[in-house]
Amino acid sequence: MNNNVHYHISIITLNMTLTLFPLRLFLLKSLINTKSLQLAFRFTSSLVYLPNPHVSPIKHEEKYTFFNPFVILRDYKFSGKLNARNTKILHAHLLKTHDLQCDIFSVNSLIDFYCKSADMVVAHKLFDTIAVPNIVSWNVMISGYDHNSMFLKSLEMFCRMHLFGFEPDEFSYGSVLSACVALQAPLFGMQVFSLVVKNGFLSNGYVQTRMVDMFCKNCNFREALRFFNDAASCDNVASWNAIISLAVKNGENQVALKLFRQMCRASWMPNSYTFPTILTACCALKEMQIGKGVHGRAIKCGAMDVFVETAIVDLYAKFGCMSEAYRQFSRMQVRNVVSWTAIISGFLQEDNSIFALNLFKEMRQIGMEINTYTVTSVLSACAKPGMIEEAEQVHSLVLKLGLILDVKVRATLINMYAKIGEVGLSELVFTETNNTKDCGIWASMLSSCAQNQNSGRAIELFTIMLGEGVKPDEYCICSLLSIMNCLNLGSQVHGYILKSGLVADASVGCSLFTMYSKCGCLEESYEVFRLVLVKDNVSWASMISGFAEHGYPDRALRLFKEMLYQEIVPDRITLISTLTACADLGFLQRGREIHGYAFCLGLGTNTVVGGALVNMYSKCGSLSLASKVFDMLLYKDAFACSSLVSAYAQKGLIEESFSLFHDMLLNDVTVDAFTISSILGTASLLCRSDIGTQLHAYVEKVGLQANVSVGSSLVTMYSKCGSIEDCRKAFDDVEMPDLIGWTSIIVSYAQHGKGAEALSAYELMKSEGIQPDAVTFVGILSACSRSGLVEEAFFYLNSMLEDYNITPSHRHYACIVDLLSRSGRLREAESFINNMPVEPDALIWGTLLAACKVHGDFELGKLAAKKVMELEPSDVGAYVSFSNICADGGQWEEVTKIRSSLNKTGMKKEPGWSLV
Repeated sequence: MNNNVHYHISIITLNMTLTLFPLRLFLLKSLINTKSLQLAFRFTSSLVYLPNPHVSPIKHEEKYTFFNPFVILRDYKFSGKLNARNTKILHAHLLKTHDLQCDIFSVNSLIDFYCKSADMVVAHKLFDTIAVPNIVSWNVMISGYDHNSMFLKSLEMFCRMHLFGFEPDEFSYGSVLSACVALQAPLFGMQVFSLVVKNGFLSNGYVQTRMVDMFCKNCNFREALRFFNDAASCDNVASWNAIISLAVKNGENQVALKLFRQMCRASWMPNSYTFPTILTACCALKEMQIGKGVHGRAIKCGAMDVFVETAIVDLYAKFGCMSEAYRQFSRMQVRNVVSWTAIISGFLQEDNSIFALNLFKEMRQIGMEINTYTVTSVLSACAKPGMIEEAEQVHSLVLKLGLILDVKVRATLINMYAKIGEVGLSELVFTETNNTKDCGIWASMLSSCAQNQNSGRAIELFTIMLGEGVKPDEYCICSLLSIMNCLNLGSQVHGYILKSGLVADASVGCSLFTMYSKCGCLEESYEVFRLVLVKDNVSWASMISGFAEHGYPDRALRLFKEMLYQEIVPDRITLISTLTACADLGFLQRGREIHGYAFCLGLGTNTVVGGALVNMYSKCGSLSLASKVFDMLLYKDAFACSSLVSAYAQKGLIEESFSLFHDMLLNDVTVDAFTISSILGTASLLCRSDIGTQLHAYVEKVGLQANVSVGSSLVTMYSKCGSIEDCRKAFDDVEMPDLIGWTSIIVSYAQHGKGAEALSAYELMKSEGIQPDAVTFVGILSACSRSGLVEEAFFYLNSMLEDYNITPSHRHYACIVDLLSRSGRLREAESFINNMPVEPDALIWGTLLAACKVHGDFELGKLAAKKVMELEPSDVGAYVSFSNICADGGQWEEVTKIRSSLNKTGMKKEPGWSLV
């Protein structure tokens, strides 16, 4: 630095001395520490009044005798007043009182102060004045540029140092490697690595740590691990901590645990940096026992600071051990905001919102600061119906603290109000958002629409979002697809997904093929599923559920088998869907195998899986196993109870069915629509209107009368009890009857001979946009048969195939035969049977046989009876009907033959019975 520069810096700093009196006092204090009061007085006087810093009343020999720059530099370094302006004043003072050209320590210290004050321009100029810089000078500049994020300058300074023949030390390598990491310059980093190896610094712990970091961030974790294992000597805890931390950050949690074990076997003592990282790995791997072991080792090592204790609280909280988590939290001597947030989040995870809010209240009372993570946790705790008052209070606090500006907080507010059901408040928070370009806010609003099944608003928001140039992320797409039931719009969204490149995302792919499943397009759904590159558990569960729920149980089982071949462990959702498929197919043995698999996974007594097992065993006809599984369940939910109730009813065990239903009511088990439908089905078998009326009263009490499945069961029950008026009343209570509901009332009308009402209900069903199925047409044709509507019957028979592409079955043809036979047109019925496109079965010939008995047609009855006995040799009714026809016609010899053959076969006619 030339004299002009000296003078320039001195004049600037002297002009600032009057405004920076505290620094002048600091310098005075430093000089007092040198025990030279007279010199201190001269220094302060000259600092204030001398116009020329080069005119000093102190001789050089006095300066070296009484002046100690080391004390001033040391005190300034730790004074807490280090900034660019104060550093310039100190620089000017040292120029005036000290020969910096001869003191490399003072110059290096000044350069360091300028670097820490982020004034790299002056630092570089000062560095250039050093005639012969030492290694410290170079290191200060390299690290200074690195700390001030001027990474290219750091690299340039390192290259310049190397060019001038200076040998770098561990600090030089550490700083330049840090710059290489920041710049993502792996080629330059490898060149530095070569110098490290060449100059023998590979075993240095500081350099090792930087090298591991560089290998991981600029290459990949595997290369970093290979370097750690092969090149590094691993002779310091910092290196172990670095590689373990990088393993956890890269999701290599098993590797992190293995490295931790190696570290302990190598007798390296883990510290307070090691334990939080390894506890995070235990949480990710759901290794509770290992986590407890790490907790014990942390106590043994004496590394229980606030960070380790917080990680331990978080460990127990994430595993749902809230009593232990709270005990550890209570023992903490020092708690920070992270500790409080961890325990609050733990109780929230266990759905204990009240305790979480009480903890937050306690946190506020002691004056503990809160951050955005705390606020988002508390807002999530308030996201329950009936907690609108608490939600508004926390919202007010968010506004008061100014945290509303945080995007995550605002998004959580939108989600909270959506879950409470206050969609209007969600909209209000959304409209008040200034940063509408943030994708997270849009995702929250779309999720709000999805939670409240507002597909129209979701599509509108998505369109506005695209119009404003905001690119939807995977969360936006998944929320939109979750409520989309229109194939046309879904296909358009699929096109956008392909265009935007989100199709490779597992969650997007899962939502997409789930949408196709809901729209009934199973082939398209499976095609999307196959294209998903990385299939997680949710993807497999969704596809298997799609097959099981849409009538493809065999494909669901095949997919489950493929999933196991790929060594993917199924979750409870997958097991439930697979058990449902086994129940639909009646595969008892396969269901037992899956039961064993669920037991090995520890899910054998899970409430939801247990309910699916009860349902599977019930539908497969194994009531004993269904009952055993039911008894093993610690908590018996409505689904398990309903499955067993329905199974008892189907087996005719009416007493057991009602007894179980009674136990449910006594034990306050939630009775849902499925349970009510099952017990109503049982009541219909008794044909007891008094029991049915009591059940109907209970349905009214619990408010399930509008449910379509309950309403349909009530209609069927009243129909079998002979009360068509009650059928109509029960049907009218249903808010939105589905196909099953409409079919139930049509069949009820048909069974009671009210053909006109049945046909009227059918036309009304079509006007509601509901298409009939094969069962509906059985009811329609039966109504026509019992009302003698021949022309109408043939019209509806033709409509099945022409309008709805439903191929008539034997039951439909039997209705036509019954209609013609009831009308006395037996020969037309015979001709119709002979010209049917399907081979007539015993039901059709039996229908004609019954009509022949009524009308006394011996010859045709004999033919029909012969056909029935050929098709169903064990049908006693056919023998009896033919015998009665012969008796009515006086053909007693035939009667004797028929009864003789009946006795020879050992068949007996069951006696009739009546409830009356």
